Amino acid sequence: MKTIYTLANLKIELDALLEKNKKTGLVPTMGALHNGHASLVRKAKTENDVVITTIFINPTQFNNPEDLIKYPRKEEEDKKLLEEIGCDILFMPNTEEIYQNYEFPGIDLGKLDTIMEGKQRPGHFIGVCQIVYRLFQITQPTNAYFGLKDFQQVAVIKYMTNYFKLPINIIACDTVREENGLAMSSRNLRLNETQKEDALILYSTLKFIQNNYQNSSPYQLKIDATHFFNQGNLSLEYLEIVNPETLEQLNDTWVAESIACIVASAGDIRLIDNLKIN
Repeated sequence: MKTIYTLANLKIELDALLEKNKKTGLVPTMGALHNGHASLVRKAKTENDVVITTIFINPTQFNNPEDLIKYPRKEEEDKKLLEEIGCDILFMPNTEEIYQNYEFPGIDLGKLDTIMEGKQRPGHFIGVCQIVYRLFQITQPTNAYFGLKDFQQVAVIKYMTNYFKLPINIIACDTVREENGLAMSSRNLRLNETQKEDALILYSTLKFIQNNYQNSSPYQLKIDATHFFNQGNLSLEYLEIVNPETLEQLNDTWVAESIACIVASAGDIRLIDNLKIN
């Protein structure tokens, strides 16, 4: 695996790949890698000639400066993991390197930026688009891989790709979970043992919705699921049952592949999860 820190050196590598018409797969990350990230890299390995993983903790998508400061960093462990699973290129730029001579063209995300994560974290998805567009611009991948744990983020990235008519396939990959159901996340590294146990209420609540949707409307089931969740020890930020295409809230009737999305906090650690219901 080649580890590259500058745009100039990355360009040398990518120019050589383009000359050989190599199919490239991109896995953008913010580091603190786990088996969920590894599954994206492994999938990319099966579908591309060369896999590029990026590690960049993007400051423009953090509303809370404390969250940015506390975001876990484990550079050496990340390098070792990527080496073991066969990543070809690791690109690890600093903030100055990634944003030099770059101006994001801007995008209107419409309702995608005003509901759920967009509502709770103003400006977050513009920051996501800003960095993902930049990474696409730099690496020019054939395929790009994202985990569905961040369901709304994947929807935003697909929208952005279509909006700018980028010739990139967005590959959405299933959430990877611990044996107990907890969705793998870099933020889990900040949880103590009690909080890890408490966090299981997220998946339990999603399964509660999945197991009871045939007997209730989305509106009523959201109320019942909220009561179920409140038996646990986490602080609920929001629970929504939405249309998988528009992300609009469902009330009276179900649609195919309805999605339940939940966000809650264990202390100051914000956790996110979702599940396809039907």
